[in-house]
Amino acid sequence: MARTVKNQENGVTAKQINVLVVDDEEAIREMIIIALARAGMKARGARDGNAALLKICEEKPDILLLDWMMPGMSGPELTRRLGKDPLTTDVPVIMLTAKVSDDDKVTGLNAGADDYIIKPFSPRELIARINAVLRRTAPGDHEGKIKRGPITVDTLSRQVFFGKTPVHVGPTEYRLLEFFMTHARQAFSRAQLLDHVWGTNTFLAERTVDVHIRRLRKILAVADLDHYIQTVRSHGYRFVAEDA
Repeated sequence: MARTVKNQENGVTAKQINVLVVDDEEAIREMIIIALARAGMKARGARDGNAALLKICEEKPDILLLDWMMPGMSGPELTRRLGKDPLTTDVPVIMLTAKVSDDDKVTGLNAGADDYIIKPFSPRELIARINAVLRRTAPGDHEGKIKRGPITVDTLSRQVFFGKTPVHVGPTEYRLLEFFMTHARQAFSRAQLLDHVWGTNTFLAERTVDVHIRRLRKILAVADLDHYIQTVRSHGYRFVAEDA
């Protein structure tokens, strides 16, 4: 997941973008990782589709840079697989390809890619494409804000507001609230919430979810909004606001 960092050049606090680079050519993979790190992004690498799946389980990236031609599992095949998994279906994908025909472009986009970039490319162009895709696919409005009823979550500053009043929310409760607000009215089991909010590489008891739900409801109760989180009997929880 992205974390908050301070840009040394302009002093602006923003979310550090977490990028997973999947390419079987080590030289290209390392070149991209270095360029992204210089741009203030957190970049990791994987040599093929199977290695990428393991990396994604360890830590879900904000965006995937994916080579088209790889041994074992091609870029489009991996993209389709990620699109079928509820945990990764919202991860945007930029395809890195030397293929330039219209049919190839259509194949990549139909597989679920959000953009493609033709090799060779400059680091400057790649970073611009990453930022453009993230702006299009980011939750909330053009300012990164998600609003449900009187609650506003600012996904850039990671702040929560009731109306115009800022509210202190712990990091886990923040992630839980942001997830609920971007998936309003959908019911999730405790196991699903553990996967989505805590990550698939965490081994926690399902009652952990109940503890943080109680904490989040206590925060919402200050504004009489604790009823937004509904218990779904024999299943888990869902978030329902007046305008959701």
